[in-house]
Amino acid sequence: MTNYTIVVNGRSYDVTVQKKKTSADELVSTGKTAAPIPAAQPALPAGDEGEKITAPMPGKIIEIHVRLGERVKKGQALLIMEAMKMHNPILAANDGTISKLFVKVNDSVQSGQPLLSIGT
Repeated sequence: MTNYTIVVNGRSYDVTVQKKKTSADELVSTGKTAAPIPAAQPALPAGDEGEKITAPMPGKIIEIHVRLGERVKKGQALLIMEAMKMHNPILAANDGTISKLFVKVNDSVQSGQPLLSIGT
């Protein structure tokens, strides 16, 4: 027997699959509802990493203009992201120092994914 938790119309159910001698498997419900999945906890503050710059949309990183530890000015192009066949510069929101790079050239990124951090 193998136990699974399945979700049907937003409700979770514990089920057991019993192996039969035939080629077909049979699902048997235990009649119990699975415990709800706890909500995700909010992210912890970045701490010494500084302000995280995130991807504004899904795309691909095609150029990175900064290095770890480099000082940057507000409005400076940090990297170029290609999305929908357009090159989109990602600019520094503030003056600071690049404290973390989360991506490299040719990485595909999703909207909201951290790209880099700028510390003070």
